[in-house]
Amino acid sequence: KISNNFKYTIRFDSIIKYRDYRILWVILMTGGVASWLRILGFSQWLLDETGSPFLVGLIGIVQLVVQLPSTLWAGTLADRTDRKMILAAAHGITFTVLAFVATFNSTTSLTPGLIYLAIAIASGAQTLGSPSRAALIPGIFPEKEIMAAASTDTASQNLAAIIGPLLFAFVAVNWGLTEVFFICAILCLPGSLGPFLLAVSGRTDEKSDLPKGQVTETLEGLNYVRKHPILPGLFLLDAAITTASFYREILPVIAFGLFAAGASGTGLLGSANSAGAIIGGIAVLALTRIQAKGLIVLWASLAYGLFLLAFGLTNSLITGMILIALLGAADSVTVAVRVTTVMLTTPDKMRGRAFSLMYVAAQTSNNIGTIWVGFWAGLIGVSSTMIMGGIISIAMTLLILLLWEPIRKYRSND
Repeated sequence: KISNNFKYTIRFDSIIKYRDYRILWVILMTGGVASWLRILGFSQWLLDETGSPFLVGLIGIVQLVVQLPSTLWAGTLADRTDRKMILAAAHGITFTVLAFVATFNSTTSLTPGLIYLAIAIASGAQTLGSPSRAALIPGIFPEKEIMAAASTDTASQNLAAIIGPLLFAFVAVNWGLTEVFFICAILCLPGSLGPFLLAVSGRTDEKSDLPKGQVTETLEGLNYVRKHPILPGLFLLDAAITTASFYREILPVIAFGLFAAGASGTGLLGSANSAGAIIGGIAVLALTRIQAKGLIVLWASLAYGLFLLAFGLTNSLITGMILIALLGAADSVTVAVRVTTVMLTTPDKMRGRAFSLMYVAAQTSNNIGTIWVGFWAGLIGVSSTMIMGGIISIAMTLLILLLWEPIRKYRSND
């Protein structure tokens, strides 16, 4: 247990004043927007060229196959190599891939096979850089400001989730997908160059006298997280709730099933969800004075389940937008606190691997959740699926609350 008295109110301006974080923030925003341009651009190209939703759906399978091993490898790599170099390489690889895709598309020589190859490389590169960037954050801030940094990251990622689709629509409609790919490549440049401007060390603060193999260090990270008193419960709670309720990838199904709405309804729900997530990320700043970080996660997860239950019961689009915004806010709070907990309770030499396992749990549950929600929505309807997801979320939260004492009693060292 880590405890102390919190004496300061953390604000965004106290976080952005750090030069290194400003650089990482620019990388986060440009990379986040680029990620949305890449995702939407690839899927739109496949749909336009093949007319097959099935071939578009294969994107998820390609990403799942690539992301699981690459994320585990990325975490171990972040703990044994310069994290700044890894971050720069990840964005540099994505820049190269998108530049090639744009060039091939401009000469009408792009094929579905090349698109899938680009998806595999780009998604692998994205997972390569994520643990390294997250592991750099604690070296920039004093401990009392880490949760504010994590919440700022969360809010910024959701801001990118609003800007990216809007920019995609504007560029694609006015110019075309070739321009989307070129702009995406350009947005990867700050991430390719920015890490070299960071003053924080990119290497762990502890080194082993005897070098270990990649597999050995990965297993060491798995064993560390398994024995951690808090992280397995947090990862399990997130995975269970996400699997039972992941709606973002099938929002068109949700919009039609609950509100008989088409593309406009999908857009409104998606924007409301991202806006709510931004508000939730900002709201976390007010929660930094609360030491009981474990209880924050549990209460936010309980609120998520209740909001999801209400979402499944409504047939009003306006009410649905409010509720999905609240869902985004509650989810944003749990993400920020979970990231903060990894940063505060994990030694620097293990931080990359701990983050990689958090990302593996999240990515796997996202993909399985998409399949789960889609299957049950087709079998019992969207409303019943959302209600079932809400009940599962509430039940899982109460189970963790009752049975996982270290989470219930966790206090941060602010």
